[in-house]
Amino acid sequence: MSCGHYNRQHMTHDNATSKPVDSATSRSTNMSARMIDLAMMRLAIEQAQVAAAMDEVPVGAIIHQVGKVIATGHNRREVDQDPTAHAEIIALKQAACELGSWRLENCELVVTLEPCPMCAGAIVNARVPRLVYGASDPKMGCVDSLHQLCSDSRFNHRLDVTSGVLADECAAMLVAFFKAKRKK
Repeated sequence: MSCGHYNRQHMTHDNATSKPVDSATSRSTNMSARMIDLAMMRLAIEQAQVAAAMDEVPVGAIIHQVGKVIATGHNRREVDQDPTAHAEIIALKQAACELGSWRLENCELVVTLEPCPMCAGAIVNARVPRLVYGASDPKMGCVDSLHQLCSDSRFNHRLDVTSGVLADECAAMLVAFFKAKRKK
């Protein structure tokens, strides 16, 4: 599949006019890692809201380099009728196209829900050095909950994981979405 298919097609955040969250060139200047995590998670939540408006499970993802957004994604499984159209996969493909490399070694991925086995595997394979997620997923989460794919020493790549960033807000979107689905 060519990059054109994913290059900005699914984006609601315009990278062409995107400004870094902070003009800092490193984590140590002007903005702490925690502040970047919070700002990026808020953008991921916006992506999850886009998914919810499309009647998709509200999961959103952002890939950034020190606060500069490289790619965005939100769930599109129903719209695209594609079982792999998870927010993380869409963002990973978009970032690879944007950067011209499948190795996303200088990027961080921020997502509202703990990644499933497919997404955790793709994150490891993309060589992403750091993952930040909001809500835990006790039914499908394979970063911390059911398995620890991102830190498994048997793999040739492992990554740092920060969990629980705006977890209550991320979980509340999912709870509200499925509560509304059950009422239908």
